[in-house]
Amino acid sequence: MNNVKKNQEMVEVSVASERAEAIGGVLIAVFAALMAISQLVNGELEEEMMIAHNKVVNYSNWYQSKSIKESLKESELDYLQTLVETGMIPEDRRAIVAAKIENTKAKIKKYNAEKTELLIGSSNIPKTQWIQDLDGEIGKIIGVKEWEQLAEAYDIATKKFDLGLLFFQVSIVLGAVCIIIYDNPFLQKLFIILMILFGIIGACLSLYGYLLAP
Repeated sequence: MNNVKKNQEMVEVSVASERAEAIGGVLIAVFAALMAISQLVNGELEEEMMIAHNKVVNYSNWYQSKSIKESLKESELDYLQTLVETGMIPEDRRAIVAAKIENTKAKIKKYNAEKTELLIGSSNIPKTQWIQDLDGEIGKIIGVKEWEQLAEAYDIATKKFDLGLLFFQVSIVLGAVCIIIYDNPFLQKLFIILMILFGIIGACLSLYGYLLAP
């Protein structure tokens, strides 16, 4: 009678173990697929982040070049005005110098407007103030600050994806351990619960990262 009961218990343990292995295998496949999708999306976001960082550098250099030109024109304006104020310009040349001063002032104003547009972007200033063209078109400038915000947003999103991928990896490891422990249904059930928990957390983090992405 005891042998029969013992055999029955062994059969039940075996059945429970096989069921746990089957569930663990299915969950591993599911979370591995979700992890692969997350890695794909994360890779695209990281690429966009790198593009945004490069744009920050490029537009910052562009902005600096405008600042240098503006500074040179301001120095030129100061020099011309000093010549006029000291009376060193002959009477017959004053009209020419005055025109030069006005032209220099106009260029300073133009460089200043271009700097503003490069810094904050065309969408953040009135259309009447669009002056800096991009490939022959005006109103297309995405400012340095906008690129910085995009880069930061992509960086935050990719960090959430990285954390989600870590949880997916832990979940898959737990599933593998669940399959290995074939003679202990209790531990198998515990590892399955942990696997599902970590997998859900990974999925939530990945989804959160996707929602945070611009």
